[in-house]
Amino acid sequence: MSFDNDELRDEYPDGTVRLRNPNIELMDQDILYHLALGSGSHDLVEMFGDVKFVCMGGTPKRMEQFAYTIMAEIGHKLPCGTTLQDISQFSYRYSMYKVGPVLSISHGMGIPSVGILLHEVIKLMYHAKVRDPVFFRIGTCGGIGYEGGTVIISEEAVDGALKNALELTVLGKTIQRPAKLDRRLVRELKGLADPEDPYDTITGKTMCTYDFYEGQGRLDGAFCDFTESDKMEYLEGIHKAGVVNIEMESLAFAALTHHAGIKAAVICVTLLDRLKGDQVLAPKEVLDEWQQRPTKLVCRFIKRYLQMKGRLSLEGHGSIAVKSPRRFKLVQQESENYD
Repeated sequence: MSFDNDELRDEYPDGTVRLRNPNIELMDQDILYHLALGSGSHDLVEMFGDVKFVCMGGTPKRMEQFAYTIMAEIGHKLPCGTTLQDISQFSYRYSMYKVGPVLSISHGMGIPSVGILLHEVIKLMYHAKVRDPVFFRIGTCGGIGYEGGTVIISEEAVDGALKNALELTVLGKTIQRPAKLDRRLVRELKGLADPEDPYDTITGKTMCTYDFYEGQGRLDGAFCDFTESDKMEYLEGIHKAGVVNIEMESLAFAALTHHAGIKAAVICVTLLDRLKGDQVLAPKEVLDEWQQRPTKLVCRFIKRYLQMKGRLSLEGHGSIAVKSPRRFKLVQQESENYD
């Protein structure tokens, strides 16, 4: 199993994450507002130094469930009398659970939400001196020509105009960051798809939009200035261009992890085929089962890696390690008050 990034190497020789921001090292402490953590208040090396995998998904509940799932898969044991802890509970924005070398974090909905989280998680990796982390986004999407329940591993992310870059306005100027994902990681994940799985696992191009309704060509939003034939012409056009699914986070996820030199992959399950409709109509129990499918693939990957390293059956949990009680209280108050 190779973890070489064939696109970008931007880390220190020991594999730790290099920040592309010289200001951070000059700061007295770096407060990660939306995670309720700080480099001066918490011992981030003690808390997160052993992290290898960072798994992100939309909702706190889904990522709590993922944490329990991966805990069972890798045989992680909590100390007697303890429960899994939401490390970022005092931020009231994101939820974070640590299961041995795995972080499970909710990223919210859309590019702005996942972008804020990634800035702080990348800085967290830096402060914790994590070596060669691998990031996964586990989510749901609309298929383009693929039925609900299909697992899709993104080969690359594009925007609504099929551009393979995240556009940002910084100090009044528009910049572009390539939205690239690790190709070897895509192949590794595809190779772990089980032929016995009662569903297809495919790879392809993922379109990421800034909106769920008009941006994705839906006819059922509060506003719609196009016809069904306009919609179908657009969807069929992007399908011919290689787009196999649509969601709302992959562009920022791919661009920011690539810019940080972090190996990353996006694995989603389709909830419907957008060539056949706009609304998700599958029953809840079916949707619940579908949403476990990307989780299973990521669990297989992590479990295989840890088995190769002889690191299954781990003990301990992501307990809070306070470096400065005074700063710890200030960081908690900052996160609670920050809007």
